[in-house]
Amino acid sequence: MKPAKILHLHSTFNLGGKEARAVRLMNHFGNAAEHVILSAEPNSFSAKAAIDAKIKVHFPTDAPALAGKPALKRYRKFVTYFQQFDLILSYNWGAMDGVMARTLFSRVAGLPPLIHHEDGFNEDEQQKLNWKRNLFRKFALGAADSLVVPSQQLSRIAKEVWKQPDGKIQQIPNGIDVKRFEKKPQRGAIPGFKTHQDDVVVGTLAGLRAIKNLPRLVRACAAAGKNVRLVIVGEGPEKAAIIAEAERCGMADRLLMPGFLADPARYVGLFDIFALSSDSEQFPISLIEAMAAGLPVVATDVGDIASMVSQANHGFIKPLGADEKFTEALITLVQHEQLREDLGAQNRVKAQAEYNETKMLARYALLYGRAMGRGSFGTAK
Repeated sequence: MKPAKILHLHSTFNLGGKEARAVRLMNHFGNAAEHVILSAEPNSFSAKAAIDAKIKVHFPTDAPALAGKPALKRYRKFVTYFQQFDLILSYNWGAMDGVMARTLFSRVAGLPPLIHHEDGFNEDEQQKLNWKRNLFRKFALGAADSLVVPSQQLSRIAKEVWKQPDGKIQQIPNGIDVKRFEKKPQRGAIPGFKTHQDDVVVGTLAGLRAIKNLPRLVRACAAAGKNVRLVIVGEGPEKAAIIAEAERCGMADRLLMPGFLADPARYVGLFDIFALSSDSEQFPISLIEAMAAGLPVVATDVGDIASMVSQANHGFIKPLGADEKFTEALITLVQHEQLREDLGAQNRVKAQAEYNETKMLARYALLYGRAMGRGSFGTAK
């Protein structure tokens, strides 16, 4: 059978949770598919470094732009472009114009099925969902074959707010290759990483965006003691603000920001504590990776985080806005090594039992394959 031609419409293709999952699926499908990737942010393609060299993938510069004002003239260009593919996979709000184009021209012959993925919201919808976007999503998703969400919260929103039928909503929890995170981490995998005796390393993997509220984590680490070092792996527009907060807190010499680093299994285990200070999350892959590496977790209680960690770790997931409690939880873990080890061990057990990627890969393979009339989709060869 000829390889399937799959078009990916991304809000951004800098490596984050949804991009990591999309890349893992591309690598898993191997030569069963060829891929074309578009991004609403035209210079945001750092995730392509994680794509296996054997995968056939293209990043065209002459495709219709995903960003722009809604207009039928723009949407017609999408329709013509879509006809060369077997399947369209769209991701988050930044790809919604492509979804709308597929729905408005759904009666045009030769259009492939479209499956939309929603993984969360940016800071502009942190406190309250935008009603105009809700209406847009509700209508745009009308001709989508399926709507995939990773979390219970997003499944509820899709049903109650976007009015999508139960049969269209597919809740597929994120998963990873947990066995890779059981291996000993590679100390040289984080450039510039150095520790001294009695240091406690707090680490996180996050796009440097306002919604991640990384200055909150900087302040908590500064209050947790002079032996606390913070490693933030990721890139994005908020880097200067994070550095400025570290300088204000007197922590600049204990903050390491190495930028984007591929293959977290190589370095997540170098942390003593994993922290998420976000104002919004859904079902973060980075949290699963940290659990699989045997780390205790301090986090804000957003999305499905509280239900993801082990029962013993629940007390360290603090309400959003309760920054003092967040800091206190971090201090407790910094000061008690045996507690860190116990919580980390229980998190690892839960990750192994519930978040292995095998089920996730199989469900996506079946979903994509059925949409294209191929049954369960092929795997890498």
